[in-house]
Amino acid sequence: MTRPAPPADLRPIDRLLAIMAHLRDPEHGCPWDVAQTFATIAPYTVEEAYEVADAIERGDLSDLKEELGDLLLQVVFHARMAEEQGAFAFEDVARAISEKMVRRHPHVFANETYGSLAEQKEGWEALKAAEREAKGRRESLLDDVPVGLPALTRAVKLSKRAATVGFVWPTVQDVVAKLHEEVAELEVEVAAGDLEKARHEIGDVLFVVANLARTLDVDPEDALRYTNGKFVRRFRYIEEKLAARGKTPDQSDLAEMDALWNEAKAVEKGG
Repeated sequence: MTRPAPPADLRPIDRLLAIMAHLRDPEHGCPWDVAQTFATIAPYTVEEAYEVADAIERGDLSDLKEELGDLLLQVVFHARMAEEQGAFAFEDVARAISEKMVRRHPHVFANETYGSLAEQKEGWEALKAAEREAKGRRESLLDDVPVGLPALTRAVKLSKRAATVGFVWPTVQDVVAKLHEEVAELEVEVAAGDLEKARHEIGDVLFVVANLARTLDVDPEDALRYTNGKFVRRFRYIEEKLAARGKTPDQSDLAEMDALWNEAKAVEKGG
């Protein structure tokens, strides 16, 4: 049995909430939507966040509008499922984040002042620490850093949390020196042919790289996305140039493709 869609003259957010309620209706909703749980929807939520980041990376504002809508739908979906369980509703989600933003911006909504952006960041971290404390002590300072984060992002957050109690390399040069040390240890295991130990050493290298990114105030996921995009552009250049020669990459060799790679780099640099 079909039912009419919520009217278009509703406020957009109210219409979206009503649409989700219809989709989750046990009798007249969509069987797929009704069957979902927090766990089954979570991967889509993560995927939509990445698609937002991709649209931003490409500078496509039209696509960004659509992807932000997809991400908002994920919030509405989770909130609807929680409301069905009597836990909380979308309004509670909006109210909680509003209160948090006001609480974390005393320099905007209260009388506190910061002398610099660095001082503001310190204040932000102090407020977050106070919020964690109010929720109750955990066994470890690191307990509430989500395990489900991308590994590089989690490495940054773990090291950032440890840094709040002074467990941190003092300077950028110290982090770079540690990176060289870890790469040297990786080289030893590679030379020895011990792939299991090499896997562990690669993890150590990546963790130090994440620390270096944090020290330089660089998002490693963002930096790697940029490099991935650069690799794709340059490899496509190789494919196009080879196609013009009547060849495919598997009909070429490393020397030819490497020369085209360097040519692509020169083109990008305007050389």
